[in-house]
Amino acid sequence: MHVNIPINKQRSFWSILIIFLRLGLTSFGGPVAHLGYFREEFVAKRKWLDEHTYVEIVALCQFLPGPTSSQVGMVLGFFQKKYLGLLAAWLGFTLPSALFLMFLSRLVSGNTHLIPLGIIHGLKIVVVAVVSQAVWAMAKSICTDNFKICLMSISACIVLLFQSLIWSTLAVIFTSAIVGSIFLRTTQTIQDDLYLVYSDKKIAFFSLILFFTLLFGLPLLQELYPNQWLGMLSTFYRAGSLVFGGGHVVLPLLQSEVIPKGWVTGDTFLTGYGLTQAMPGPLFTFAAYIGSSASEGVNSVWGGLLCLIAIFLPSFLLVVGTLPFWGDLKQNARAKSALMGVNCGVVGILLAALYKPIWISAIGTPLDFCFGLAAFISLMYLKLPPWFVVLATSTLYWISQAIN
Repeated sequence: MHVNIPINKQRSFWSILIIFLRLGLTSFGGPVAHLGYFREEFVAKRKWLDEHTYVEIVALCQFLPGPTSSQVGMVLGFFQKKYLGLLAAWLGFTLPSALFLMFLSRLVSGNTHLIPLGIIHGLKIVVVAVVSQAVWAMAKSICTDNFKICLMSISACIVLLFQSLIWSTLAVIFTSAIVGSIFLRTTQTIQDDLYLVYSDKKIAFFSLILFFTLLFGLPLLQELYPNQWLGMLSTFYRAGSLVFGGGHVVLPLLQSEVIPKGWVTGDTFLTGYGLTQAMPGPLFTFAAYIGSSASEGVNSVWGGLLCLIAIFLPSFLLVVGTLPFWGDLKQNARAKSALMGVNCGVVGILLAALYKPIWISAIGTPLDFCFGLAAFISLMYLKLPPWFVVLATSTLYWISQAIN
C-alpha cells in the first residue's frame, strides 16, 4: 500500500530554514543533482515522504516552467508548514549562492579563475556519484516490472537522441502519461496527500491570476514607463515564467537579453556564468549576479535582490496555484495509471541527464572514474554525509591535479 507521510505541524519555520540552508551550502552540480540531494535528505534520511510521493512531486514540477529543483524544494517545505515552510525552503536553498554571487560581482573584472579548475572538475565528478545513487534508488522503487523498465529506458533514449529540441522533456512526460493510462493498471490504494488537501483553492486561483497578470502586464508597464529597474523586473520575471529545463537553459537566454541592453558587458556575463556553474544551490541565482553587476554602489544590493525575486516569483505562484488541482487529478483511476507512466518517464529523464551532460562532462580519464567510484561507494554503501563527500572529493581531486 502506498502510504504518504502526514504533515508534521510541529516543525518550525526556523528548523526548515536550517535544513535547507545546509543543502544550499553543499548541493553542488545543478538541478538533477539537487533532486538527488533532496531524495537522500527527505526520503531516505528524514522520512518526510515516501519514494512514490517524491517522484510525483518531481513529475509535477517537471510540468511547470522554471527551476525544477527549487520548485521541488518549495513543495517539500510546504509539506511541513504550508506557505511559511515553502518560504523557508526557498530562502535556505537560494540565499547562500545568491549572496555569494552578489559579493563576487563586485570583485569580478573579467577574471574567470577565481575558483581553481581542479576544484570545479572535482565537483563535477562527485555530482556523477550523487545522481547515480538517486537514479538507482528511484528506478528500483518505481520501475518494478519489465514494462516499466522498458518505458524508463525508451524515455531516456528519446531525451538523449532529441536533446536539441527544447520540448523533448515535456514530450516524454506527456507520452509516458498516455502510455501509462492505456497499459498500466494500479491496485494500490493511494491516500490523499495531506499537504495537497490543506492547499487553499482560493489562494491557488489568486496565484494563477497574478502569475498571468504580471506576465502580460509588466512588459506593457515597461513600455509606458521605461526605466532600467522596471526593465530588469520584467525581463527576469519573463525568464522565470517561460523557461522549461531549468538553469542550463535560462543562462544563455539571459545572455541574449541583458548584454544587448547594456546592463552588463559580455566579459562580466561570461565570468558570472562560469562562477555560477561552480556554486551550490540553484543556477537561477545567476539573476542576483546580473542585477548586482548592473547596478552601482548601494543599489547593487537592491538590484541583485530585485532580479533574484523576479526570476523566482513565477515559481512561487505556479507551485501554489497548481498544488490543490494536482491532488484532485490523482483521485481519478485513469489519472493514477497515467501518473505511474509519468513516474517511469521522469526516472528515464534523470537517467538521460546522468549520461549527458553529467557523465560526459566529468568522467574523461581513469582517474576521474576512480574518484567517481569512490564517491559513489562513500554515498551508497558507507553512508557518509553528502556534504562531506562533496568537500573531500573536490579537494582531493584538486590536490591530485596540483601534484601532477
